[in-house]
Amino acid sequence: MEKGPQNKHAFHLAGIVPVAGQPLDFEFPWHDCLQPISKNYLAVERAVMECAWAGCETIWIACHNEMQPLIKHRLGDYVQDPLWAYRKFDPRPRDDQKLIPIFYVPIHPKDRDRRDCLSWGALHAASTASRVVSSLSKWTTPDRYYVAFPYGVYQPSIVREYRKRISDTNGFFISYNGQTVKDGKYLGFTFDADDYSLCVKRLREEGTGVKLPGSKKFDTETLPIEERWSARFFSLDKVFQYVKIDGAVVAETPWYHTIDSWDNLCEYLGSKEQKLMRKPPKTHLSGRFTFNRTTLEKNDN
Repeated sequence: MEKGPQNKHAFHLAGIVPVAGQPLDFEFPWHDCLQPISKNYLAVERAVMECAWAGCETIWIACHNEMQPLIKHRLGDYVQDPLWAYRKFDPRPRDDQKLIPIFYVPIHPKDRDRRDCLSWGALHAASTASRVVSSLSKWTTPDRYYVAFPYGVYQPSIVREYRKRISDTNGFFISYNGQTVKDGKYLGFTFDADDYSLCVKRLREEGTGVKLPGSKKFDTETLPIEERWSARFFSLDKVFQYVKIDGAVVAETPWYHTIDSWDNLCEYLGSKEQKLMRKPPKTHLSGRFTFNRTTLEKNDN
């Protein structure tokens, strides 16, 4: 991963939404990130809106190939920046709207069912974003990456007042009761290229393969099947504990719910905070947002 030039006037904040990982206990025919958190509002849509509120210029979703069409059908090709989607006193509000493109990143076949935990999805999407964008120009290389998880529920607009501080060389973490992603919570945070290198090194060094740790090339002794490829089950705190939090901005969210299991989802849906969660208007988020004109005209009809 390349480190972008330190130019505060051209700071590129890339949003990362990891959804590719080991399946949860829902056992539905659709992906776990498509669980409803409110009327006509899905968990992955909340994560995308969090990236939009944070001021991301691009959003990268790490998902498996077979689920990408359904997720894309729901999200489309871009989302509106909510700060510019509609301005009441702007004489020409549509001219000032800003589009945030959404890109869908498949997990590499060599990593699938081997190290594809949720953390690896975030790291892989960041690596892909860096490689693709930097191929256009070194000045467009992402400087930092904002990660939003589908399985943590809180108001995505909480990051609005921190937009300028998020797009900075210092880190940013959302916390709840003093805990962050470094404690295994599905709370948004940022990392840079240096943090990426440390996290990937840890994941690769501590994750097992087929052979015993420390085996040489021609050793034939292997691990039991249940002990192979342990990295696919790594938790968030195990991988992201090396992300620097010293000097970072920490924003406390007043409430937070985890929906990574059926019981947790039921608990959230029965909570008073669920009534506070509402789907953004169509000017912010709509599956009809696509760069394919033919598809757009078809959907309008």
